Amino acid sequence: MTTAFTSVFAVCSDAAGIAVNLIGAVFQLIYISIFILYAERPKKIKMSGLLIAVLALFAIIVFLSTRVLHPSIRQIFVGYLSVASLISMFASPLFIIVLQSVSSTHVVFCMDIVFQKLVIKTRSVEFMPFYLSLSTFLMSLSFSAYGMSKYDPFIYVPNGIGTILGLVQLALYYYISTTSTEESRQPLIDTYV
Repeated sequence: MTTAFTSVFAVCSDAAGIAVNLIGAVFQLIYISIFILYAERPKKIKMSGLLIAVLALFAIIVFLSTRVLHPSIRQIFVGYLSVASLISMFASPLFIIVLQSVSSTHVVFCMDIVFQKLVIKTRSVEFMPFYLSLSTFLMSLSFSAYGMSKYDPFIYVPNGIGTILGLVQLALYYYISTTSTEESRQPLIDTYV
């Protein structure tokens, strides 16, 4: 929803930025809809509830920022919200890795997070799609360059951080792939017999 948020409230001031963000929002909505359509009933209910909560939060922010805030303040407000949202998106896979070492119970919202958790648990990159990590890194790098060319900190700051976090994911992939052996892998399902 960050992409729609950014486009609607003119944090991106050019047609290319608006088009990219709106297309990204449409793809995200299609992906979430397909996931909800084919998910098991408990996950379908949970994800539908989360989607409704996100859309409600989006509507509240849209209402407040258009009715209460002056346009110049609105751009800064929405820009900071977008920056926070993008950084949390880029950091979430690595944050779950840290949480996995502290607690074994947590909620998983993103397939990339599931892959990162399985990579740490099994000490295998079998469940970490390299091309997903690579595309996250390359996308962040390209948007950082784009943001710098437009002198827009709301674009280059979160994507610069995303570039660094993407490098960390790629380094994790490299480290696990070079240090793992068949003997060091743990089973996915722990048996307590």
